[in-house]
Amino acid sequence: MTPPLLAAEGLRKSYGRTVALDGVSLAVAAGEVVAVMGPSGAGKSTLLHCLAGITRPDAGRVRYQGREMGTMSDAERTVLRRTRFGFVFQFGQLVPELTCLENVALPLRMEKVRRHEAERRATEWLDRLEVTGVSGKRPGEVSGGQAQRVAVARALVTAPQVIFADEPTGALDSLGGERVMRLLTGAARDTGAAVVLVTHEPRVAGYSDREIVVRDGRTPSPAKGTSSAEHLIAPQSA
Repeated sequence: MTPPLLAAEGLRKSYGRTVALDGVSLAVAAGEVVAVMGPSGAGKSTLLHCLAGITRPDAGRVRYQGREMGTMSDAERTVLRRTRFGFVFQFGQLVPELTCLENVALPLRMEKVRRHEAERRATEWLDRLEVTGVSGKRPGEVSGGQAQRVAVARALVTAPQVIFADEPTGALDSLGGERVMRLLTGAARDTGAAVVLVTHEPRVAGYSDREIVVRDGRTPSPAKGTSSAEHLIAPQSA
């Protein structure tokens, strides 16, 4: 059996008396699109943040390519997030002072890629995400759907192995959301990147290969895809 690209075992996380995660275990294969679903407050975003190395769990382990992230230094996790992970958030979180082209090129520039090369690669991704026309505009000058596609281009420009998308269509209308999801999942599959997608919308989750339902900080069962990927999830008993 091929080892998973990203795996979590027995994750627990509390904020004061509030239990966000209560023994979650799951794994994501290379190239797989996994939707994490559940009601508001179920622990979906906390799970994503733990998987991405943004939040340290109180207990349990997260492994990326077999290496436990808890043993990495802060600097190592920062480099990992900057080079091997890509992020798409609900409101894009683009830098308002930069043009859309500069926003997409920014992760490359932070890795000391020369400006000309960084902007060439950024332009290729803007074209692929069908927003080349906004290159010279700032985020406040474009529509919400265009800005979110720019954010997707920024997430993909470093050729990440995992893309973490937290409610990426939450601020868009249905048509804009469908377009973002089609382009995001299509580009990820073309490049072989895995996607961990947090959403509460079934139609958005429909773009995934497999769904995981989180309730009260637990993963009772995958909602679909169990026959093809059941070895990739190991829910904890209550």
